[in-house]
Amino acid sequence: MTRIIQLVDQQTGAKASISPDVGFNCYQFTAVIDNQPIEVLDAPDDFAAGTARPSSGGIPILFPFPNRIRGGEFTWEGKTYHLPLNSQGKNAIHGFCYDRPWRVTAQGNDFATGEFQLSVDAPDRLELWPSDFLICVDYELIHNRLRANFRITNTGTRPLPWGLGTHPYFKLPLSPQSRFEDCLLEVPVTEQFELVESLPTGKVHPIDSEIEFREGAYVSTLKLDDVFTSLDFDGPQFDMVLTDETAGLQVVQTCPPIFRDVVIYTPQGRPTVCVEPYTCPTDAINLEARGMDAGIRVLAPDAEFHTWVDISVSKVMA
Repeated sequence: MTRIIQLVDQQTGAKASISPDVGFNCYQFTAVIDNQPIEVLDAPDDFAAGTARPSSGGIPILFPFPNRIRGGEFTWEGKTYHLPLNSQGKNAIHGFCYDRPWRVTAQGNDFATGEFQLSVDAPDRLELWPSDFLICVDYELIHNRLRANFRITNTGTRPLPWGLGTHPYFKLPLSPQSRFEDCLLEVPVTEQFELVESLPTGKVHPIDSEIEFREGAYVSTLKLDDVFTSLDFDGPQFDMVLTDETAGLQVVQTCPPIFRDVVIYTPQGRPTVCVEPYTCPTDAINLEARGMDAGIRVLAPDAEFHTWVDISVSKVMA
């Protein structure tokens, strides 16, 4: 049985559950509106037992690269790296820390902090990346809001290229009285990457005309595993909104603009949608090598970077 951390907001009764042994995955978040529990995240029933696929539910944390690297191979500063391939034997996927145990360094009733350092927690993977790193995640319940703060540190002696993504599975509908068919998704994206076998070709084009995320697309009509980009929003942050029209409830995922790309994935046969904020697209490190500005960040030794993602639940305001 894996370790489980339970968080509780004393004011609302909202709850969250985290599995430190499976990538510090927050696999359950229950908001409380008008004394009614709202299950926000979807995960397999055996996720808490540690027997489910680590990327199959909750909020997998994808670092130092989100999604895939073509053929599990890239070159950085003249050295070529070869990464383990996914189950299809084609590409590396989802980074190095979503499927390994994390260390819990702080914990209270409504918060928990986890750390993962490549050389400490996955030393067998240290030679697979240009530098050692430390990623620290603070999860905090603030009433009906789940806050994730990220701190990334280059703990090595060479420059650290990196990209960060989260892979939340949102459960729909938000009420037993509602239907999956009545749930809308709004995302302020205007373009998408051309993909061949799930990998970007480097071309970007306007979103397919039959999909209108900015006005709201019904989730039940979508069959997607696509990378969207060119966000259009005002202010210092942007929202991605799931609305249950019948229940009059919404889940809002809020991010700062470092998350410049969004993967939207609709797992077939599950009443769920993944709305995944990324700091760079799939295979970004190889796109950069081809001369594209793909959002790869580079940290100097001992340098840090901080960012965050919020997920909140509220009534739809008329």
